[in-house]
Amino acid sequence: MPGLSLLIPLDWAVCSGEHESFPPGVFSFCSRPLWDGAPGWVNNQVAQAVIGAAIVIAFWLWVAHAQKIVPSKRQFAGEWIYNVIRNGIARDMLGHDYRRFLPYLATLFSFILVNNLFGEFFLFMFPTFSKVGFPWILAILTFLLYNGAGIAKSGFLPYLKKSVLPAGVPKPLWILIIPLEFLSNFVVRPVTLALRLFANMFAGHLVVLVFVVGGTLLLTATEPGNGMPTWLLNGAGGASLVFSFAIFALEMFVGVLQAYIFTVLTAQYVSSALAEEH
Repeated sequence: MPGLSLLIPLDWAVCSGEHESFPPGVFSFCSRPLWDGAPGWVNNQVAQAVIGAAIVIAFWLWVAHAQKIVPSKRQFAGEWIYNVIRNGIARDMLGHDYRRFLPYLATLFSFILVNNLFGEFFLFMFPTFSKVGFPWILAILTFLLYNGAGIAKSGFLPYLKKSVLPAGVPKPLWILIIPLEFLSNFVVRPVTLALRLFANMFAGHLVVLVFVVGGTLLLTATEPGNGMPTWLLNGAGGASLVFSFAIFALEMFVGVLQAYIFTVLTAQYVSSALAEEH
């Protein structure tokens, strides 16, 4: 499928062939089986997603245990994160309907955040959502949620009409507006939701690879290269490794930001699906 390789490079063009382990590149994002002979889906990235889910469940059970009127530091941290999602996303975007969707939004934010931060954790050093299949799954879940909520409230045909034909559009424009609105609400939304998360995490981690690996090669150079003395190569390598810490910090910030954006957009799509036609 060569056409899809431009859109999903990890799953089609890159991971389908054999590559040397060094130097690293986009093939470094390919999955590895947990043991020899394991099924293709039993790999390090799926295991990482399962670990992320377990961490999210354990965290919320831990902060919810033994609640007190005067909160402990543990309880305060959990309540602060919960309030950011509850007040800053769910209630602001959904109004009085927010309670029904709050568990999903809180789980979504937590799961994306944990898996994004795996890219900075030394046991993993890989953000789960830099593998495009995982963002696709979350985008599909969000797609089912906001369309299901809209259908449950309005009925299938009224919801479909509201989604593809905004009120007040003159009939001569229907032939133009209906396809555009259909593509926007049923195709573009889930596709951009997934690709935004994937592209940010993939690109950020690829930049980290470039600075760390390139810096290591330059720092350990023992011979001049391209007319440059060894001391200059070593100095450039050291500077690259130092700068990589700033890249790590930036990737961490982007991971938090992308978890927030994905959750906000999910709430926004649910809100638009529930909105009354004007």
